[in-house]
Order: sequence, then structure tokens, then C-alpha cells
Amino acid sequence: MKVAVLGAAGGIGQALALLLKTQLPAGSQLSLYDIAPVTPGVAVDLSHIPTAVEIKGFAGEDPTPALVGADVVLISAGVARKPGMDRSDLFNINAGIVRNLIEKVAATCPKALVGIITNPVNTTVAIAAEVMKKAGVYDKNRLFGVTTLDVIRSETFIAELKGLNVADVKVNVIGGHSGVTILPLLSQVEGVTFSDEEVATMTTRIQNAGTEVVEAKAGGGSATLSMGQAACRFGLSLVRGLQGEQGVVECAYVDGGSEHAEFFAQPVLLGKNGIEKVLPYGEVSAFEANARDSMLDTLKGDIKLGVDFVK
Repeated sequence: MKVAVLGAAGGIGQALALLLKTQLPAGSQLSLYDIAPVTPGVAVDLSHIPTAVEIKGFAGEDPTPALVGADVVLISAGVARKPGMDRSDLFNINAGIVRNLIEKVAATCPKALVGIITNPVNTTVAIAAEVMKKAGVYDKNRLFGVTTLDVIRSETFIAELKGLNVADVKVNVIGGHSGVTILPLLSQVEGVTFSDEEVATMTTRIQNAGTEVVEAKAGGGSATLSMGQAACRFGLSLVRGLQGEQGVVECAYVDGGSEHAEFFAQPVLLGKNGIEKVLPYGEVSAFEANARDSMLDTLKGDIKLGVDFVK
């Protein structure tokens, strides 16, 4: 498998590249690209780690050399949130970056599975879809918004609150990937019950966890290390599906024919063609149904912003 990371010199990109170098299957290739001239050096640095993963770094204006032959492309390029910014403030900068990179993906490796990490994901995934439609190569089963960070945060916070082994906690997170559009389905977590107060508090904490990191870093950055781990988990799941492993399921923000919005995060079964099947997210509580329905105007507005940006 060849995995390309675009934005590989950034905080998320370097963490992601490190984890992929140590965890990709033996014989894989890892291709790192960033506009920053340090990128080949990041690749050389990682190449000293003793794993059977070949690694190359590319810098400059054009990511094409990094994309040739890629099976999976993970895009983390963009600017990070600063204190006082919300994800929509990132839009004007990051929208242009994603559009330009996806144009190159469409031209160079149109069959690759593409995971968008760059915020605001609710909008950047819609941008990617429109660019690929314009290029005539759009396949909704090969484009993903990576929402795994919401899942791993949910797993961690629930385990801490309830004194569980985090490996035993499984939770679907549906909707989108910012603020009120993030909806953890706490009612479905097996073996635990939550009071109404716990549900409200936990849901809000998961929705605002990114801000928790931004404030704790006191102007020094946003969630990079946990996002690197989340992106690695999702990227490895894409690889496992491509290699024919059965039963690989992750939540992701996809164009899956949802009744709620054009793009919606829910569990998907991964396979050799990307999405094999969008899975139902199951029964929800009254609290969750209300939260889901009340997020939809926000989510649809985010999506429209992306479509309009390309058109």
C-alpha cells in the first residue's frame, strides 16, 4: 500500500507520519508532502526508524510527485485554530488549500481513498466533492471526512468517567465535525448508564474538546497529537479494508445518502472500494434525536458554504 500525507510538515502531519511509519504493514510506502522545505528532512528523520516502510519526502508548490500511485491520501494541510477562532474562521484559508490539493489528487490518483482532516471538515469535504465532480472523477465511496478524533475523545472521556477499560468502550459519533454537529450516541454505549445531567455534560465536553486543547496550549496550537493518532487509526482502517480484511467499521463524514444531509457522519463498512456500505447508526434517545434534528441547519449551512466556494 502507498499512503500519501499532504501537510506532512505540520503538527498533525508529523505525528501522523510517525505513527504510520511504525504501524503500516511491512512493504508499504509512505509519501510525505508539504509546501514547507523541511518536508524531505522530516522523511529522512523518520527513515531512521527501523520498520519495513519505505518513506520519501517532497516539498514545494506541486504535490504531484508525492501522489503518483497512492492508494490512500490523507490531507491535513492548512492553518490551525488560534484562541478565539472557531473552525469557520479557518474557512477562507483552508478552503483554498484543500481545493488546490484535491485538483492534483483528481489529476494524479483519482482512484485513491481520500481522507480530509483539514478543518472545517463539514465544509472542506463538500469542497473536495465539488472539485472531483468538476474533474469527472467523483466517487462518493472514496471520499471521507475524518471524524475519528470525536470518537477517540468520546471513548477516552467515557472510560474516565465510568472507570472502564477504554479498549472496551465503543461509541458511534454522528453528524459532523464541529460544535453542535458532533453527536456522541451515549445511549448506545454497552454496559453503562448515564444520568440526564451526565449526558448533557459529556456531550458538551466532547463537542468542545478542541477548544479545551486550544485554550490549554495558550495560543501555542490546537489538537495535533490526538488528531495524528485519530487520523492514523482511520488511515490504517482504510488500508485494512483495501487489503480485504472483513468487518472494518469506522465512523466517518460521508456522502452516504443520509436522510439528514448531503454529508453526514455515521458508521461505514470499509472494503476494497472504500465504503462497502453505510451502516445505520441505530436507535437513539429523545435527547439525541432532538440534538440531531437541531444541528441540521448548521450542518447544511456548512455544506452549502463548500459547494458555493467551488461554484
